[in-house]
Amino acid sequence: MPYDIKKTDMPHNVILEGRERLSISGVEDVESFDEESIVAYTSAGTLIIRGNGLHIEKLSLDLGELTVDGYVDSLGYESEERKVGLWQRLFK
Repeated sequence: MPYDIKKTDMPHNVILEGRERLSISGVEDVESFDEESIVAYTSAGTLIIRGNGLHIEKLSLDLGELTVDGYVDSLGYESEERKVGLWQRLFK
């Protein structure tokens, strides 16, 4: 999904249960995933999930829901500044 995604009015919630189960609402798309990280576009920005043994149990873009199993080390939102391309930063 391109970086110029429009934030929707979809409610965004994150529920972490015991660092082993993560439920997220307001998910618009998933950019990438493997057992150590998941990058998801949400209505609140790009969310980066890091951990071990991460598996997407459920993904419904129609409902905006994502459920992840595995050990979660960190959750973080990517700043909007990082979405600006190199050329845009150089010639701003």
